[in-house]
Amino acid sequence: MKKLALSLLILLLAVLSAFAVYAWRSFAQLDGEIQLQGLREPVQVRRDQADVTHIQATSPQDAWFALGFVHAQERSWQLAFNRRLMHGTLSEVLGPATLDVDRLMRVLDIQGSAQRQYRRLPAMAQEALQRYSDGINAFFKQAPQALPPEFHALPGSRPKDGEPMWSPTDSVGWALMMALDLGGNWGAEVARLSLAQVLDTEALWQLMPPYPGEKRLSSTDLATLYRGLGVYRTEKQAQAPIPSGLAQAWALWSREFVEQVGEAGGKGSNNWVVSGQRSHTGMPLLANDPHLGLSAPAIWYFARLQSPAGLAVDGSPIGSMNVMGATLPGLPFVVLGRTQGVAWAFTNTGPDVQDLYLERIKTDAPDQYQTPEGWQTFEVRHETIRVKGQPDVQLQARRTRHGPVISDAQTSISGWVNTERYALALRFAALDEDNATVLGGLLANQARDVDGLFAAFALHHSPMQSAVAADTRGVIRMRAIGRLPLRRADNDLRGLAPAPGWEARYDWQGWLPHEQNPQDLGGQGWIATANQRIVGPDYPHHLTQDWILPYRHDRIVSGLQAQDKHDMASMQALQTDIHSEAMLRLKPYLLNTQSQHPLAAEALNMVRAFDGRMRAELAAPLIMAVWVDELTRLLVQPQIGATKFQSLYGKRDFRLGLEGMLARHDARWCTQAGCAAMSTQALDRALERIASWQGRTVSQWQWGEAHKARSMHRPFDKVAALTRLFNVEVPSSGDNYTVNVGQYHPSEAVAPFANRHSASLRAVYDLSDLEKSVFIYQTGQSGLAFSDRYRDMAQEWSQGQYRPLQMNPAGWTHALLLRP
Repeated sequence: MKKLALSLLILLLAVLSAFAVYAWRSFAQLDGEIQLQGLREPVQVRRDQADVTHIQATSPQDAWFALGFVHAQERSWQLAFNRRLMHGTLSEVLGPATLDVDRLMRVLDIQGSAQRQYRRLPAMAQEALQRYSDGINAFFKQAPQALPPEFHALPGSRPKDGEPMWSPTDSVGWALMMALDLGGNWGAEVARLSLAQVLDTEALWQLMPPYPGEKRLSSTDLATLYRGLGVYRTEKQAQAPIPSGLAQAWALWSREFVEQVGEAGGKGSNNWVVSGQRSHTGMPLLANDPHLGLSAPAIWYFARLQSPAGLAVDGSPIGSMNVMGATLPGLPFVVLGRTQGVAWAFTNTGPDVQDLYLERIKTDAPDQYQTPEGWQTFEVRHETIRVKGQPDVQLQARRTRHGPVISDAQTSISGWVNTERYALALRFAALDEDNATVLGGLLANQARDVDGLFAAFALHHSPMQSAVAADTRGVIRMRAIGRLPLRRADNDLRGLAPAPGWEARYDWQGWLPHEQNPQDLGGQGWIATANQRIVGPDYPHHLTQDWILPYRHDRIVSGLQAQDKHDMASMQALQTDIHSEAMLRLKPYLLNTQSQHPLAAEALNMVRAFDGRMRAELAAPLIMAVWVDELTRLLVQPQIGATKFQSLYGKRDFRLGLEGMLARHDARWCTQAGCAAMSTQALDRALERIASWQGRTVSQWQWGEAHKARSMHRPFDKVAALTRLFNVEVPSSGDNYTVNVGQYHPSEAVAPFANRHSASLRAVYDLSDLEKSVFIYQTGQSGLAFSDRYRDMAQEWSQGQYRPLQMNPAGWTHALLLRP
């Protein structure tokens, strides 16, 4: 028996030792030397005390190569997964659970669009993308470290021998994926089409009202239009069942991903700048915190690129390249950051650059659809999707004159749209062949001042961004960069909802000239954008009606106006502000609620003392958030049905509609019981719900316990046994409407109030001395879950702390020399 125990102990120690050796071998080599095929001259790669990677090369080509290598060192799985995602090849390694995602990517033809756009780029941009790809491929070919555990857990996920991991068109494709994530109102159009099946048009506008202060964009009776066309199915079509086991986790993620594509609602960011007149230093201060879905590893990687020469569009040497900030693994340039003379920041403008079209199918010839000139045949691409453990799946990806037929891929749409009579096609600006966004990004990295920066950004196509910039001359500026489609005056739908594709009046009429894009020169001493309406009533062109509610913007403006002069501390304090005016607006309705629930009196006393700050350690924010959720469910779900509510509520919270219902004491939505009685029911349900999570001692309830920031790993987020290792969770304050945003999805079955969409980074730049600039993001530089650099920024991010962002740091923690 003792021998058996000893043998088992030896075996256990051997396994642990082997695991420790593997984990150590999988870490990125940060010191010493590495020889790389394809490198032309030596490149110095150093990490500073903030863990920012500094790449110093003798040419921009070697700098791009080295950045590709470093991205692969630190984020090899992220690159591999994202490539499979946009190629529509996830099912090769994850099985049939991810077929929904693969179908959508093939139907959208992300890779086809990327190839067409790459061919139109100038040689300089093509060379940059090629050199960056060469750096990634050099890592995978030479294998200087063990691949991370995801590759071993998912056999077949690593590149096949002789097959490159990354290509130049993959970088163009990844830029398209970012445009897809941020690019329009496709989801809002689907929502209005879906709701018009069960609501009259007046009720639809009540549930999804126009932006505050705006009139309704369209007077068209949507419900009558779509019902008269016979758009809807008369019978219910069930969705495919979700499998069990591990496949269930990936199938749930796949379905959620597909349903959320095209949803710009709720996605946003903050940026602002104050002029030298409003700062203590006499020079501008600039802040940015782009809000994106939280992921582990993070979407960003902070780096500096330096070479003694840059490149002009024609490939001739110009100036030098010295830029640092947030890079995206997959792209060879700094997306958000600063050079030695200018700093810049983005928020999503959110214009309507996606229109859906109902394409009428010919009854006796279903391969044809109606156009203004008559019947035309669908373009069809035949795609083969390889599926692990199952036969290949054959897909016919259809396309009309407007674009890809998304109803072929989004099965939830085909469940209620009569797809025997209509196809739903997408016109999306980002897919056009002249999209040269990557060229604009490359040239921006060489800008010396605001003028040079915006000259580069004139080439930016998609997604449209509200770019705010400041330079060391003291100039500040905001300009919306990107393409905006023009629509005819007699287009009565204005992109608000799907249009009849056979009517020419709904076709786009070209593009708004770049010089007519919205801009602000900062005459009032500051500029701020937070996805609110960025133009005044006299702006002559239509952008969208689906702006994000102005709560964040109004709070930023209030903070900027609260003092005459600002400094780095006041900018950081505003960036981490957790005051929710949206919750305060609803507070009186909750305080007027009558309840006999045994926990109600104590809970309402806490709400009475609530000052609007969504602090993680308080109970009142939790009580209010869950009450709002329950009240929304009680008012909206009976009117539209459980199925539609569940499919829509996860993408929008109907907050503006709810505010209107309560303000009007709307009998239509509150029914015969009345709004007060429904508020009581919502409170009682909320209290029981919270008690089931955190016990019945109200004083011990905490918003942060329900509202942890969850940076989620793909694809192991929903695999319960692996989440502790691969996800990153920290307490967080805020809500959907605070400057320090903490967006939650209350429709989620698990952790419905978890913070899933937040500041993916925070950065503040001091133009009086750019070496005083700071940054932080929510995980860490390493993409290896075993590394202490995988999550080492999380607590700092949660607590509102920052790290220095310096070109000349006090010292180096690591130094690696890359040699040819």
